[in-house]
Amino acid sequence: MTRTAGRSHTIREAAALTGLPASTLRYYEAIGVIGPISRGESSGHRVYDEEDLDQLMWVACLAATGMSVADMRTYVANGQLGAQAAQEQVQLLTEQERRLALEAERVALRHRYVRLKIDYWHAAAAGDSARTQQLSEQAAALAAELTRTNNQ
Repeated sequence: MTRTAGRSHTIREAAALTGLPASTLRYYEAIGVIGPISRGESSGHRVYDEEDLDQLMWVACLAATGMSVADMRTYVANGQLGAQAAQEQVQLLTEQERRLALEAERVALRHRYVRLKIDYWHAAAAGDSARTQQLSEQAAALAAELTRTNNQ
């Protein structure tokens, strides 16, 4: 890999710029999520160039989506292959999109449940037993729906 002549960064700077802890940067390198990082001639410490930081930024974005380390490793390796790996890249990202949509649905259900419970306690404080009964039934139905989505 040809390195670009530009500013170089220590692992501490790379961690600050990417939002990934230094331990994660070392781990991602050790397991092949990112390629080997150049080392300083005299110190032997990692030296990150702009190309390394660019790769780390999109790996950090993938990690932020909750993508597994194995899928990130595959994604990075496929990136080196270019267009011939496009279909697999689309499949990886489509599956991640599906997982995120399911997670968003679960969060929305949990939010609705909490809202119902808040409304329940407002009704209880107001002495509105008909409303508390109605909200209790809605909360029970929502709890069952949450259980179903958690088992998917």
